[in-house]
Amino acid sequence: MGQNQIVKKILLITAFVTLFGSGLAAQDSGSTLLEQYEERLKTDEFNVIMLLQSTADFSFKDDDFNGGRQFGMGANLLDFKGSLPNNFSYRLQLQLNRTPAILDGQVGYRFSDQFRVIAGSMKPALSVDLDPSPASTDMIDRARLVGSMMNVREIGLSFLGDFENFYYRAGLYNGNGLNAGNDNRFQYTARVGFKTETGSEGELDIGVNSSLNRTEQETVGNSGLISAGDRVLYGFYLIYDSDSIFGTIEFLETQFELDGAGDDETISGFYATVGNQVTEKSQLLLRWDRLAYSLSPIPTSDQLIVGWNYQVNQLVSFQLNGIYQVNDGVDDQLGVSTNFQFYF
Repeated sequence: MGQNQIVKKILLITAFVTLFGSGLAAQDSGSTLLEQYEERLKTDEFNVIMLLQSTADFSFKDDDFNGGRQFGMGANLLDFKGSLPNNFSYRLQLQLNRTPAILDGQVGYRFSDQFRVIAGSMKPALSVDLDPSPASTDMIDRARLVGSMMNVREIGLSFLGDFENFYYRAGLYNGNGLNAGNDNRFQYTARVGFKTETGSEGELDIGVNSSLNRTEQETVGNSGLISAGDRVLYGFYLIYDSDSIFGTIEFLETQFELDGAGDDETISGFYATVGNQVTEKSQLLLRWDRLAYSLSPIPTSDQLIVGWNYQVNQLVSFQLNGIYQVNDGVDDQLGVSTNFQFYF
């Protein structure tokens, strides 16, 4: 793609942002305009993705639960990616909240369907609830095991491939998120999975995740705990998807020496989500989410989340989550979250 073509693409993006609202004033003309933008901005070589989210969180009792009581911006992302001649690919994903930042910056090469390499910043394949875009998650927030046990981005190399029903994902990363420095120790990750169709016109996906992070003095996810040295993570998942019923079960556990304590800490996480495609535009969901610590004073807790997702139109959707949390030795908590989003 030449320099003049790239400039034209950027100008088209600017025009899209400026004119999109007025272009959809009338349904017929809006659909035609949208198709024109998709033809120009949704190609294999240059694919533009735009996500805008407006959120609201409310806690019925505690100011420190479920974000307290506030309005938020959610995930506001601008994503450029594509496949180039000679098997190369690229991706640049920008977060456009208070401080703009690069989330994904990647260059990849496909040797074959069985072996691909990606270099740069990316999500590590450690949890299937981390895999989807924020625009496509079942619930507004990801399962708590994601935030508590891992960095959601790492810098390094990913190796992946597919063999009919089997697939693998492996990684070699700095192990300290998007921080610029490293202590000359790496994080190693591995996922092996199997997909098969079921007799009820659904698809079943089963796999295991594992990781060894040798980075020292590293904060473990958003738990506030610090790993003194080697940290292991392991778990399994099961995903079922059909036209009407879908769901996911995942278990993860991480073990490490707690800095300053001299003992090993274990964080265990589990969630089970089941959903029903009630209508073409509406989904009802239910999730049980459990998070437990062995040494930390953070109490073990269980969350029951009831969700409703509604696709208003091709580009706009709405999510509503009701959250009830049961804590060991602490009062129960109750909250509500909403997400109103535009996704192109």
